[in-house]
Amino acid sequence: MGYRNLQDTVADLERHGQLIRIDTPVDPHLEAGAIQRRVYQAQGPALLFTRVIGSDFPLLGNLFGTLDRARFLFRDTLATIRSLVDLKLNPMHLLKHSEDLFRAPRGAWHLLPHQVSDGPILRHQTTIDQLPHVVSWPDDGGAFITLPQVYSEDPRRPGLRASNLGMYRVQLCGNAYEPNREVGLHYQIHRGIGVHHAAAIERNEPLKVNIFIGGPPALSVAAVMPLPEGMPEMAFAGLLGGRRLSTICGANGLAIPAEADFCICGTIDPQRTKPEGPFGDHLGYYSLTHDFPVLTVDRVYHRPGAIWPFTTVGRPPQEDTTFGAFIHELTGPLIPDVLPGVKAVHAVDAAGVHPLLLAIGSERYAPYEEERRPRELLTQANAILGQGQLSLAKYLLIAAEQDAPNLDIHDVGAFLQHLLARADWRRDLHFQTETTIDTLDYSGTALNAGSKVVIAATGPARRELPIELPTDLGLPEGFSAPRVAFPGILAIEGPPCTTRRGHADVLLDIFTRCYTAADTINRMPLIVIVDDSAFVARTLGNLLWTVFTRSNPAVDLYGIDAFTRCKHWGCKGSLVIDARLKPHHAPPLIDDPAIEKKVDRLGESGGVLHGII
Repeated sequence: MGYRNLQDTVADLERHGQLIRIDTPVDPHLEAGAIQRRVYQAQGPALLFTRVIGSDFPLLGNLFGTLDRARFLFRDTLATIRSLVDLKLNPMHLLKHSEDLFRAPRGAWHLLPHQVSDGPILRHQTTIDQLPHVVSWPDDGGAFITLPQVYSEDPRRPGLRASNLGMYRVQLCGNAYEPNREVGLHYQIHRGIGVHHAAAIERNEPLKVNIFIGGPPALSVAAVMPLPEGMPEMAFAGLLGGRRLSTICGANGLAIPAEADFCICGTIDPQRTKPEGPFGDHLGYYSLTHDFPVLTVDRVYHRPGAIWPFTTVGRPPQEDTTFGAFIHELTGPLIPDVLPGVKAVHAVDAAGVHPLLLAIGSERYAPYEEERRPRELLTQANAILGQGQLSLAKYLLIAAEQDAPNLDIHDVGAFLQHLLARADWRRDLHFQTETTIDTLDYSGTALNAGSKVVIAATGPARRELPIELPTDLGLPEGFSAPRVAFPGILAIEGPPCTTRRGHADVLLDIFTRCYTAADTINRMPLIVIVDDSAFVARTLGNLLWTVFTRSNPAVDLYGIDAFTRCKHWGCKGSLVIDARLKPHHAPPLIDDPAIEKKVDRLGESGGVLHGII
C-alpha cells in the first residue's frame, strides 16, 4: 500500500537512506531554495530542514529530486497503473496476463475517494504569516507556495465529479496583498480552474477554493497530471497512492484531504484582481507582475507535526523536470490511443517544455507517390496542437516513423539532425500567426498571445549537415563571431535588439537580403542570430534554451530568398531565427553570489552537505 501521509513518506525515505535532515538554521529567503537546486543538480537526497528561520514548521525539499526516487515513492502502485493502461489499449490484455485480473479491480476501487467525519488536517489552525515564507530568487515579489494543490469545483455542478486539482502558484505576501487576509492565485491559460472561474463570473458569485499543501505525495503528482476530461485528479491520487483518498468537508463546504499537512480555505471574488509576481519561473526567466485573481482567506488549517513541502524552479533541468519524466512514463503509452497515427510526443524540457514539442507520426496517405511529402503529418500536427497543454507549444517538429523506425523521440540531438537533413523550407513551414502561447512565455506579442510553427518533414535526406564553418563566409556589418552550434546549425552574434514588440527587425531583413540561395552560407540549413554565439555553441542545452525561449515564430523567423505564395511563407535558402533577447522579454534568472558562497560552505569538509554537492 502507498503512503497515507507525508510523515510516513519522510520516515520511509529516511530508513532507506534517501533523505537527510538539516538541523542547522536555514533561511527560507533564498537560502533554502539555493540549497535545494544545488542538491537537485547533484542528484542528491530529499532534504528535511528542521529549523526554519521565521517559522515553526519544517521544510521538505527535493522530494521528487530523482526519477528513481519518484519511482520508489510509488513502487507499490506502478504495476497496477500499467495494468490499467494496458487494459485501456487492449481489452484482451487480461486474457494473456492473469496477474492483472486482480490488480485492475483493486486499482479501480482506489479511484473512489471516501468522506470521513474527522481527520488530522482539522486539528489546528494558524495564520499565513506563521507559514514558511519561501522566496526562491532575488527579484521574486514575495514568498510563494511552490507545491500547492489548488482545489475548486464547478459552481454549476458542485461535487467531486466536476472538480479540478491543479498546481497553480500562490503568492503568500508582498505587493498589495492584505497580510493574513489575502493571497494571490496565478493560473495560466488553458487550466481547469479557469472554467470554474468563468462560471463563477457568469453567475456573479464567489468561487470557493481550497489550497492543500503536503499530504501523500500522490496528491502533488495528481495535481500536475494531464488527465482526460471526466477523471478528477483527487480520484487519480487514490489510484497512484494505492489507497482510497480520505476527504473531509472544510468550513467552506469543499473537500479537504484528511491527511493533508496544510489547507488554506477561501474564496475568489469574481470581479477582483490584484498584481501578482514577479516570480522566477521554469522557463529560466522571471514572469513579471500582472493582475491575477486574489483569494480572500477564511481559515488556515494544519495537522499535528505538519511539514511544508517546497521546490524551486528555474532554467531546466530542475525538480519539475522529474515530474515531467515520471508523468511521461505513466501516460506515454496512451499517446497513440489519444492521437491516432501519432507514435510519440516529447515536450523538450531543456527548451522550457512548452516552447518546443517533438513528435513522431505516420505518413500513409499516398504510398504510391514517388516523392513523399507531409500530408498525414499535418493532420496529426493539428491534432497535437488541439490537445490540452500541448496546445501551448510554439514550435512543433514532427517526423515520419517510416523514415527512421528506430528514431528516439527523447534523443533531441538525433531528432534535430533527422529533421534538418530532410526539411524543405519552401514547403515544410506551417504557421498559426494569432494564437495562444504559454502565460509564462514573454517572446509573444502580449501576455498569453503569440504564434506557432509546425515543421513537418518526411522522405529521404536531402542534404548532409555540415560540422564546419562554410568557406568564404562574409557577414554584414554588425554581425560577427560565427560558430557551428550543432550539425547544420550556424550561430551568429547580432547587434543588440531594439525592435518593438511584435515588429520584424529591419537589421534581420537586411541580413537575409545580403545573400541568395546560391551562397555557401546556405549549406547550413538553419542560422540562429544570438547575443552570445560562444554560449549557444557550448552545449545543446544552451542552444535549445536560447533559441526556443527567445523567439516568436511569426515575428522572428526569416529566410534567405524568402517568398510568399498563396499566403504560404517559405524560403529557398537557409531558415534564420532571431533568438536575441528583445526589449519586451523578461529578465533571465541569476543566482545571488553571496547565497551561493554560503551553500558552497555547506559542501565543504564538516558541512552538512559534504559529499553531496
